[in-house]
Amino acid sequence: MKKTLRHLELFSGIGGFRKAIDLYCKDNNITSNCVAFSEVDKYATLTYKANYDTESEVEIGDIQLFTSKKENIKLLPDFDLLSGGFPCQAFSMMGEQKGFDDNRGNLFYNIIDILSIKKPKYVLLENVRNIKNHDKGKTYKEIIRSLDEDAGYHVTSDVFNTSDFGLPQTRRRVFFFAVRKDLINIRDAIILDNQSVKESVSLLNGSTSLKKYKNVLDDLLEKEVEEKYYLSEKLKPTILSNGSKNFKSNSKINQLIARPLTATMVKMHRACQDNYYSDEFLNHPNPNKYLETDIPKDEEVKHRIRKLTPLEALKLQGFDEDFCINASRAGVSNHQLYKQAGNAVSVNTVYSIIHYLFNKNLIKL
Repeated sequence: MKKTLRHLELFSGIGGFRKAIDLYCKDNNITSNCVAFSEVDKYATLTYKANYDTESEVEIGDIQLFTSKKENIKLLPDFDLLSGGFPCQAFSMMGEQKGFDDNRGNLFYNIIDILSIKKPKYVLLENVRNIKNHDKGKTYKEIIRSLDEDAGYHVTSDVFNTSDFGLPQTRRRVFFFAVRKDLINIRDAIILDNQSVKESVSLLNGSTSLKKYKNVLDDLLEKEVEEKYYLSEKLKPTILSNGSKNFKSNSKINQLIARPLTATMVKMHRACQDNYYSDEFLNHPNPNKYLETDIPKDEEVKHRIRKLTPLEALKLQGFDEDFCINASRAGVSNHQLYKQAGNAVSVNTVYSIIHYLFNKNLIKL
């Protein structure tokens, strides 16, 4: 009898967890059944529905409003795994780092509300790396305590870098995995660690449905794009600048392993924060040799330089061309696609973690 993985995706965005689970289940002859999802951003929801069949699923919407009535939670279909990248702005290095003093940080407790009533077997959550150090470690300890004492789960966590899993983007995120306490002996070790996951997925020898790239030149960046993606002559000096009197930076372009995508990349900050590429680099017969050349800024600014396209940004997170096309056809603008790519969880990282958990029998159906 074919096994089924029933899951619920909270703070779903464009469905990074769902995409990874769907691909893993497809590769391993398991039925993937998403029973419900939650997302408040209408454009992310539009992209989500353009790419997944959600007709028979519960659309939770605003999780605070939904969980304010226990009856809503009780009426959810049963599920094995709860997943989600709970809002990170409250803990991010880029934000004000208010943590649980921020309303967005408080959304974490809505997860606990659902776990306390539905009691699924497993939980897989994601957040920014800085959450481990936020408020001198108190925020991280509170997350562990809530999952353990309030919800009844054994918890393990580690930091994972997207670039370790076939996507050329430096993106370090904390993943938490929790198992309901009655399912495992307290003396048994529940360990989710980066090195073990890397070793586990390396044994697959690429035999998965994942899209993988060695670097941005490995069938990821396009050689020709529309003119609108190129920086204007007026903007280039600002983007390439190493900063000003009060802000110093090392603004480099043509990174083989992209910098972390951000939800605000559409605003085009500087080449020390976002990703830009020159035609000279993209079309050079030996790009690695080109990178060894020390090009003065006053010379580099004369080059034709462009930003990422929305498709390239989505590919850097593990989504494919059809995903982008479906969203665009549904009316999602490039502006929103950039934001969605920056907010997304990396598909390959989640897939690799799911593979490891099944391989180690930490998830059993």
